[in-house]
Amino acid sequence: MLERVAIYFKDNNLKTRNGVDRLVDAFSRRGIKTSVCQKLKNQGTGSDWDVIERSVSRSFDSETANLVLSVGGDGTFLETVLKVKDLGIPIAGVNTGRMGFLANISTEEISHSVDMLCNNEYEIVERCLLEITRPEGIFDGNSSSALNEITIQKADLSMITISVFVDDTHLNTYWADGLIVSTATGSTAYNLSVGGPILSPEDESIIISPIAPHNLTIRPIVLSGEGRIRMVIEGRSTEYLATCDFRSRKVSFSEEIHIMRAPVKIKTVMLKGRDFYSTLRNKLMWGADRRN
Repeated sequence: MLERVAIYFKDNNLKTRNGVDRLVDAFSRRGIKTSVCQKLKNQGTGSDWDVIERSVSRSFDSETANLVLSVGGDGTFLETVLKVKDLGIPIAGVNTGRMGFLANISTEEISHSVDMLCNNEYEIVERCLLEITRPEGIFDGNSSSALNEITIQKADLSMITISVFVDDTHLNTYWADGLIVSTATGSTAYNLSVGGPILSPEDESIIISPIAPHNLTIRPIVLSGEGRIRMVIEGRSTEYLATCDFRSRKVSFSEEIHIMRAPVKIKTVMLKGRDFYSTLRNKLMWGADRRN
């Protein structure tokens, strides 16, 4: 039974603030305790998180929330994931951004969606994460887990050479601007834009898709989620760019990248009456033809 919810947002635009206010009112009218958290823009020496309005805690945990709502776009959802990934708390996304594959509750549906959440009219979809295991602490102590994708990209104008090994077996050497290593969740993000396949969100596979390969026979490949990926990167300069969802860092060519599926999964909320395929049709406008 839903008793406590936490709401997280970072953008302070009118649409997002209105969405947060409506959520707080809707849950409060139903007797649900609500904690509202906003990420501060000024990064001081202390915590960059603050709790405002009807707050009960400085962070999310299983004692203060049965459910976390991310209000914003998919980028906000990705940040919310890092706050709860080790807690097992389900995440629902309210879309005040643009595409909204992950944040798939529209602001127009807030009241009805809150009713459904309070009545347990939803399903939990567990999604896999990827993580960079080497170099350790690549993002200066911040999480190296990704819900969407990890990428290796050139840091200047010159292409890079990426030798990829799966469980120590050589897969291929790519001459390209970079590689995208994607989860099923990320298959509809950066991976999709370079011609990679779409996977249903509960799939545990890993996709490797090249970015502007210099050999036109190279195509994306889907690997078992059990595989451990090792990459050796070379180029004419001294470093390459590694990204992990919204985090990035330049890395020396002397450093290999090791990637594997994370040991934990993220629980996301899918309201009843909706499914991944209807989201695809709506967001990608499949069938948007006058003949249909």
